[in-house]
Amino acid sequence: MCDVSILFPDSLPSDGRVVDRHNYVIKGYEDVPEILEWMSRQGYTMAVASRTDAEQDMRKALKLLDWDKYFTYKEIYPGSKTRHFARFHEQSGIPYSKMIFFDDEERNIYDLNRIGVLSLQVDRGLTLEVLQNGLEKFARERK
Repeated sequence: MCDVSILFPDSLPSDGRVVDRHNYVIKGYEDVPEILEWMSRQGYTMAVASRTDAEQDMRKALKLLDWDKYFTYKEIYPGSKTRHFARFHEQSGIPYSKMIFFDDEERNIYDLNRIGVLSLQVDRGLTLEVLQNGLEKFARERK
């Protein structure tokens, strides 16, 4: 899911879609719900980092999509991803070398790889294949 800067209603329409106040349907990448559920069942600790000025909208979108429950840590505010990940590290105690990150912005990938987070660019969103390749790369490189 990308950053959002739209207003959301307080509840879902009767058909369960997540829409903004203009009735534009908001949805994540197709594989994301399955990925979140699988990662959760496997016991992964997950975090979400969003560099957005629309903090409340992003938090509301996570709740309406029913994704909020998967994320132990949430850093949703303007600022660099390195700041977001510094907070993840402080809160969790997990070292950067044990973190993997997927993002569609090259600047974020560069910044986080520099501090030791395995960061992988996703051009067309997070898919099951991209996740599998990323986890395999992590296993190979972080033994």
